[in-house]
Amino acid sequence: MTVSEQLVRVGPAVELFVARTTEAPGSCPLLVIHGGPDWDHSYLREPIVERASRHDLIFPDLRGCGRSTRGLPDDHYTPDAATADLVALLDALGVRQADVLGFSYGGYFAQRLTLAAPERVRRLVVASSAVLPVPPDAFDGWAERDRRRAAEAEVWADPSLSGPDLTRAAALAGAEANVWRPEVLDASRERVSRVRFSAEWARPYLAGTLPTARVDRAPERLAALGLPILLLHGRQDMTFPAELAEQAAKLIPSARAVVLDEAGHMAHVDQPARWTAALADFLDRP
Repeated sequence: MTVSEQLVRVGPAVELFVARTTEAPGSCPLLVIHGGPDWDHSYLREPIVERASRHDLIFPDLRGCGRSTRGLPDDHYTPDAATADLVALLDALGVRQADVLGFSYGGYFAQRLTLAAPERVRRLVVASSAVLPVPPDAFDGWAERDRRRAAEAEVWADPSLSGPDLTRAAALAGAEANVWRPEVLDASRERVSRVRFSAEWARPYLAGTLPTARVDRAPERLAALGLPILLLHGRQDMTFPAELAEQAAKLIPSARAVVLDEAGHMAHVDQPARWTAALADFLDRP
């Protein structure tokens, strides 16, 4: 399998770094949108690259992330701007229609892309993310979550850390909360260690100026489109409650939820074979 890498101009001041496979000509491409948002796409390559024989895979780094354009004014890091970049990327790559997978925070961008340009999306996968708002008390009483998330909270409160050093340290400290199975923790940390972290989005977030990425009335609006939607989740997700995926599937007739047991937020790391099987079952349907 060959993965090509290129910079693609999507606006006057923005280039997106894109990793791409092109071994399945004539197939519907799969656009993969990472989360973070101050991460890059690399932590999602495995196991998604197993789909390279069935899809041309498109892995962009969002603006301000990884090897894409950084150094923009803080008010240029918005969900609307990132969504517009993704539409422009499809245009620049000559992709008329794609399957779209958004992971975690990228799941919000995937929903926004689908609603902004529904004709460009064949199927939508919202992975380890949410369609419904997360209630403030969603995780109350979950002592194991409190224990696992404590180390990351300490990092964010450390005044000696800033910039990419802060986001990297927080991600590594949060690894135990992002996977559920202890036996994959070391591999997950090693995967995270290879990410090219930025802190472009963290600045407006910490300043309280970053607009919400959550889509208003998302279930109603997605249901109106009628396109197939997979809500792929880990049962022990400590970022977005798994119950929300199941609730959303009941509100969207064209959606179905697949919730994997013994899997946390990084469900693709906890249960790669089952995660990939669920993705294949959804994407390979006529």
